[in-house]
Amino acid sequence: MAIIITDECINCGACEPECPNNAIYEGGVEWKISEGNSVTGTYTLEDGKEVHVDAENAPVEEDYYFIVPDKCTECKGFHEEPQCAAVCPVDCCVPDPDREESDEVLLARKERLHL
Repeated sequence: MAIIITDECINCGACEPECPNNAIYEGGVEWKISEGNSVTGTYTLEDGKEVHVDAENAPVEEDYYFIVPDKCTECKGFHEEPQCAAVCPVDCCVPDPDREESDEVLLARKERLHL
């Protein structure tokens, strides 16, 4: 499953530089698929929507840091554990119970993001 950041986030920013997929953004910030990876052209999101990789997308959260689920791989293929959760001082980076994903799905996403 992808990782989410709960509303207990204190906006310290410790998680953001640890993400190998650049999937973590400060609250209220627009995000792009192309940031932090080698994808070009268009990219199909998990919901089936096709977007240009350089298109700006609306923030997932306005008030605290958030993780873009379409870019989160739980650090599979990079690290033994999600790095955001490892460095979070308040333990607010947790598995998303609404988004259970297998290792195969997460590794496939990693391969799509890092050609």
